[in-house]
Amino acid sequence: MPTTYTDLIADWQRNFSTYINVYQTGQQSFIPNLLPETAVQFSVHQTLDILHKRLGNNLLRRALDPQETIDSPVGREPDASWLNRSNMVGVNVRTIGSFWNVVNYVLTLPASHDSIHLLPIWEPGVVGSLYGMVSWQINPEFYSQELTQFIPALNTVEKQLKVVVNLLHAMGRTVGLDVIPHTDRFSEMVLAYPSFFEWVRREGPWLVDHTDKVYLLVEEAIWEFILTREPADNSPVLYTKEMFFSPTIPFVSDEQRHRVLFGEPSDYSGRLQRRIQLIQHLVSYGFETLPMTMAPPYRGIHINPDEFVVDEYGQIWYQYEFDKPQAMSRVFGPLTRYRFYFSNDNNRHWELNFNQPNVTAWEYFCRKYCECQQQYCFDFMRGDMAHVQMRSEGVPDDPDDYYDPLRAVKAYVQERGVAYFGFFAETFLAPPNEMGYGDELDHLEAIEADSTLGDLQSSVVGSPEFVQRFRDYYRWLKTRQVAPNFTVMTADKDDPRFDLFYRTGNLFRYFVALFLTDMPSYVGLGFEVRDQHEQRAANEEYTKLYVFQVTDDEEKDKVTHGSYRWGQNAGQFAAITRMRQFAETIWPAIAGQQTRWIVPPSLQTSYIAWTQAETPQYAFAAAMTGALPERIAEIPDDSVVFDGEGCRVYRLS
Repeated sequence: MPTTYTDLIADWQRNFSTYINVYQTGQQSFIPNLLPETAVQFSVHQTLDILHKRLGNNLLRRALDPQETIDSPVGREPDASWLNRSNMVGVNVRTIGSFWNVVNYVLTLPASHDSIHLLPIWEPGVVGSLYGMVSWQINPEFYSQELTQFIPALNTVEKQLKVVVNLLHAMGRTVGLDVIPHTDRFSEMVLAYPSFFEWVRREGPWLVDHTDKVYLLVEEAIWEFILTREPADNSPVLYTKEMFFSPTIPFVSDEQRHRVLFGEPSDYSGRLQRRIQLIQHLVSYGFETLPMTMAPPYRGIHINPDEFVVDEYGQIWYQYEFDKPQAMSRVFGPLTRYRFYFSNDNNRHWELNFNQPNVTAWEYFCRKYCECQQQYCFDFMRGDMAHVQMRSEGVPDDPDDYYDPLRAVKAYVQERGVAYFGFFAETFLAPPNEMGYGDELDHLEAIEADSTLGDLQSSVVGSPEFVQRFRDYYRWLKTRQVAPNFTVMTADKDDPRFDLFYRTGNLFRYFVALFLTDMPSYVGLGFEVRDQHEQRAANEEYTKLYVFQVTDDEEKDKVTHGSYRWGQNAGQFAAITRMRQFAETIWPAIAGQQTRWIVPPSLQTSYIAWTQAETPQYAFAAAMTGALPERIAEIPDDSVVFDGEGCRVYRLS
């Protein structure tokens, strides 16, 4: 067995044909001993040759045609309950360069990792944040020139995304996209539909107007810009301002509106310059969108006149702060939330009227995400910031159709014939009234989330905090309508601040995520080779720092130079590979099985053990700290069929 990263590479160079053949002939569902770093360097020709032998000519040919659609692996499911037991892998496409490389990376994953979550796929805005979407255009940086050179018909990033989803479906994986209830503060959506967002007017560092009707003044200013600068597509102006901005009567289509304001969708630099000009025009009048906030009290903010930045165009951007902040209160200056509700008393006291939804904004939001789902055939959504619950009285007993925008998107898609479309919620299962008003589990049930991320990744394995969370999550899995995940690591937690969480217990995390088959799990790309980082590593070794693109050297802790660097943890990779290969041999017998605890998570024991609830065939044991005991009650001593580092599997029958 190779013991160093160099040994792993040398072993692959000697034996790659044998390892690839195991996959091509269907003996295993992944290519064993294939390092992710090696996989993403495969040529298009090499990948297609492997897939041709695995999938067959007809299926591969269909998958590579963007006009074709390969059926989802869960397409026959009557609902989204399949997501309650899925083992999901999160992929920040920016770390691997292109959508095409997602296919290469998935060659390294066993079929037990049945779902692929793509972090936001949209064109990003300020600081290049994937979560600060600036348009409905697919991010052009995820385009593969090599793929186009090999298959000239795949000459746009949109076509490439479609065939990648096709191929992932053909490889037996479901694919999810992020649904984000906010945009860049000056996104194309904000400028095309001012009434769908909340606007303020300031004079210098002072807010002078935050009433409900500021957006009407913004529309006047944008109309002035169109008339004086002319439409970006040089089309004649054959409509009035009211016709152009009407959110309900389609005098001007969505596509036409964007062309008038910004130009051709494929002209990325031209659209950027036009948008910057329009932003400068609005800012000259003091107009800007209200920044997005997180956690109670959500509303009631002011400008701190002493906190500001000056951008590359000389524009001053002031920092907003809460009037009455609480423990988790945050203001995200570069982002703005959709205006889903009108306000009480013309927003005098910053109070939203939850009985008066901005219906046209809801329809737009749901429709645009549904169009994306239909175009690319996504199987589930990851609902960003699903913990947001702004009603100070807590979760209503009988939430209506306008209770939550993420719930609305799921329902909108399902009602249009995709009954299996699932909802994976980004929440951290925080205590009541911390991240949102009321109880977070009640909120998750109200928004009809199928599974939720949770926060197991944010504590040290074996610590009292970890054990209590694990116990709670498993109890909620059995008693609530939403399934908490056994989360190993996420892109947001692969950050220098959280190195402490992953210096111990990594094999325990992965073993439990894989073999606790009645609990869904989530792991981020790169965990299998992630170094322990006993000392802070270079920025390029953290996937979180590729969620955005910071170039300001004043923020040197976030700046990345060049490509993402894979870890070189040979021991962790080899141990996880052994687990994966063994899982292949017993997966048909254990997949989806309900479990029974032999030794449940407890502060009184340093290990856990479990088996199947019905007709037990295998038992599993894993040490949180230290080593496993030689003998475990109920398990025969001589029945070990897999013995790893602090992890064992026993055959019971």
